[in-house]
Amino acid sequence: MSPEFNQFPSIQGNNLNKEKKVVPDDFVDKNLIVIVAFQQWHQALVDESINLLENNGLGSTHNIIEVPTIRKTSKLNEIYLDGIMRAGIRDNRIRNRTITAYLDKEQFRKDLNIPDEETIYWFLVQKDTNNILERGYGVISNKELELIKSY
Repeated sequence: MSPEFNQFPSIQGNNLNKEKKVVPDDFVDKNLIVIVAFQQWHQALVDESINLLENNGLGSTHNIIEVPTIRKTSKLNEIYLDGIMRAGIRDNRIRNRTITAYLDKEQFRKDLNIPDEETIYWFLVQKDTNNILERGYGVISNKELELIKSY
């Protein structure tokens, strides 16, 4: 990985419990797994990845969050979209770990060297830092799971 893309940028958002969060800054007590989604249909890929991580015990050893990214829009539109997402998720634990980021998607992708929005991207961020230890795209595989566990 080239050195200019090994830092996860600080991004602000709200989780689905309406709490302001800064990623990765608010999650540095453990290694952090950030799963970034760009499209609504990516949710199934996010869920599959998180299930794999949690079913293999990483929910207790890592912070795991999903970050749906949405192009910056009006505050009213953001409130509306947050409400729709919140209504679809009843589980408080999932609401807590879902941080919606309204941002300049092109700049965000450029900052992380993400070529497109065709699939999800995941990042393993080192505890107490914003250093990216590993990264990948698509559903996390068993091989990638072992790589994440090795840190």
